[in-house]
Amino acid sequence: MTAITNRYEFVFFFDVTNGNPNGDPDAGNMPRLDPETNQGLVTDVCLKRKIRNFVALAKEDEAGYDIYMQEKSVLNNQHKKAYQALEIEPVAKKLPKDQKIAQELTGWMCKNFFDVRAFGAVMTTEVNAGQVRGPIQIAFAKSEDPIVPLEISITRMAVTNEKDLEKERTMGRKHIVPYGLYRVHGYISAKLAEKTGFSEDDLQLLWQSLINAFEHDRSAARGEMCARQLYVFKHESALGNAPAHKLFETVKVERVNGESGSPAKSFSDYQITQNAEELPNGVSVEALI
Repeated sequence: MTAITNRYEFVFFFDVTNGNPNGDPDAGNMPRLDPETNQGLVTDVCLKRKIRNFVALAKEDEAGYDIYMQEKSVLNNQHKKAYQALEIEPVAKKLPKDQKIAQELTGWMCKNFFDVRAFGAVMTTEVNAGQVRGPIQIAFAKSEDPIVPLEISITRMAVTNEKDLEKERTMGRKHIVPYGLYRVHGYISAKLAEKTGFSEDDLQLLWQSLINAFEHDRSAARGEMCARQLYVFKHESALGNAPAHKLFETVKVERVNGESGSPAKSFSDYQITQNAEELPNGVSVEALI
């Protein structure tokens, strides 16, 4: 497959209602937030997991779309697949001395694992498969306004141990955000895509993954998360025709209900607009949602 030849950026909006979009293990799994502004945060790692999960479902058992970083995977075993395919015996922590063979190993990982050619990977472990810098970079998502995390007490009628059998119920807690609209910026480098083989088909799969990021990720904590808007900026050249921040500034969010800077209650409290007339020459935009 031919690698993409244009640089891209994107702005992605999603929201949560009565759920926890990304728990913080350092804060008892409370929703992540910026302590200075109380705006909610969602990490890039969390968002990449949604993309990986969708690709795994959409391309199940299809060659070239395996997922490298998956639950309970043993990374050294993933690397061994490349050595076995090329009939090479691995040497602990070292790549083959022949640079061409070393590149073939890393290239095999890019060709067969979607997330390696998309996000890159550091594969310099005991079974060394090299290092890849991926074309896609995703920033942290941040809520447009402050959020108000709630801690809800819940009860369970069953008990875990026999010694607790006389208890009427056991108690638990869950954490939710009543409502939050989150914005995230993403970057796709055509020059880095050349090195990993990230193709036009891969690009379309990425957009599908973002649009459907939460449709197959339902749970008690994320039952009402929605992809709300996706703006894709396409440059005419591989190196790009304008700085990314200039493009992001053309996408504006206006609070139409309630006071700006106070917690919102629903998506209808906002209006999202993009002014195509502000775009620099050589850049086009498409709204995919």
